[in-house]
Amino acid sequence: MASVVGTFTLDPRTKPKRRLNSENATGWAFVSPSVLLILGLSVVPVVWSLLLSFQINDLVSPSEWVGLANYKALVQDPSFGAAVKHTLLYTVLYVPLSVVGGLAIAIALDRKIKFIGLYRTLVFVPFVVSAAAQGVLFSFVLDPEFGVANSLLHKAGLPAQGFFGDPGQALPLLVVISLWSGTGFCVIVYLAGLQGVSGELVEAARIDGAGRFAVLRHVVIPTLSPVTVFLLLFQTINALQLFDLVFVTTKGGPLGSTTVIVYFIWEKAFKSFTAGYSAAAAYALAVALLVVGIALQISRRRAAR
Repeated sequence: MASVVGTFTLDPRTKPKRRLNSENATGWAFVSPSVLLILGLSVVPVVWSLLLSFQINDLVSPSEWVGLANYKALVQDPSFGAAVKHTLLYTVLYVPLSVVGGLAIAIALDRKIKFIGLYRTLVFVPFVVSAAAQGVLFSFVLDPEFGVANSLLHKAGLPAQGFFGDPGQALPLLVVISLWSGTGFCVIVYLAGLQGVSGELVEAARIDGAGRFAVLRHVVIPTLSPVTVFLLLFQTINALQLFDLVFVTTKGGPLGSTTVIVYFIWEKAFKSFTAGYSAAAAYALAVALLVVGIALQISRRRAAR
């Protein structure tokens, strides 16, 4: 009930409202730097690059609005088609091999044996090595003239290989290097998932006469299906965004055999100075990533039913 003092009415709800407004203002004061940072480094560039994809822009002279012309040019560009082909080939090779290999190694390491912690660490260590460092390391090892790999082949009486200088070998080598580093992540995630497999269910299957393969197929793998979907999505996104390793090792060569989509985008933006065309390619990749994510989420929900 409000009380009256002279001609002024004091509402007891006024003080809590003022306190709430003061707390809100204090809260916004604390989070505003982060909000501004997110807007400045993510939202604004996303919107700006979307507008840029509808323009002819060389990052220096005034831009010209061309509508969907950049996207139409992408469809007709054989270089972009080749980059898409190389990216898809890399993805098709890398993603299944890393996931299946990770599951196999995780099952092998999911036991109590001597030095098991060391083995798990050694498997995971390559994952924390940056792609740039990997590229430098393997560029030295696989150098056609002075590399260790050809030296060992020569001692074994085998012919020298072109490695990154051979158009037929460069992209498969990138897949192998990526497997060396990326499989460790799948191993660690699967090892965590294996801790959630019901021991009682496994024991019941063995009592019913199921062998090791049957237990793996009918108990372990179905239990790990959410983990598998996550890894497929994670590895696919990583594969479609391959750049660092290509930039350090092959720079899209030889003869464009390792030019992937992100390297194509970088090349068009910072070597050819066609920023609008590059932005259109970037948004084509973003749509592809969105489609992949939605497809895997739908498949996960269907599998969970």
